[in-house]
Amino acid sequence: MKKMNIRFERDKTQKDIDIVIRASEQDAQVSALIKSLTQHDSQKLTVLDRDNCSCVIDEEEIIFVSADGKNVRITAASGIYRAKQSLQSIEEILSRKFLRVSRFELINLSMVQKYDFTIVGTLRIEFNNGMETWASRRYIPLIRQRLSGEEGYLC
Repeated sequence: MKKMNIRFERDKTQKDIDIVIRASEQDAQVSALIKSLTQHDSQKLTVLDRDNCSCVIDEEEIIFVSADGKNVRITAASGIYRAKQSLQSIEEILSRKFLRVSRFELINLSMVQKYDFTIVGTLRIEFNNGMETWASRRYIPLIRQRLSGEEGYLC
């Protein structure tokens, strides 16, 4: 295995992260490094289907997660599921693609089609499948802050 030198260079003009790998050739070690840098493992959740059977779903298919008391419901492209975990523990498992929009709901940012900020300060969120939800007013400043940092999300 070849020796690797890794360093960080601050560039305040740089908006994105730019990674350059310098080597004499692209061998198996370089290819493995590139793969590990570009690979995004999505999380999987063990949930209960409508027949109370355990199954595993990928976070990529989750549209939103909502809680009603102790019941946590996961709305996914493939159907509606229940979770045994709390909303907070699910939030800790899921990637940064998910955003809390109220005390009782998480949304998958990659499933959102449109955000509508109204004049009175509320936020309507419309998903790719036509479903919609509303954000809690209390969470709107946090949502604005998060979305302004995520290019392409804020409309």
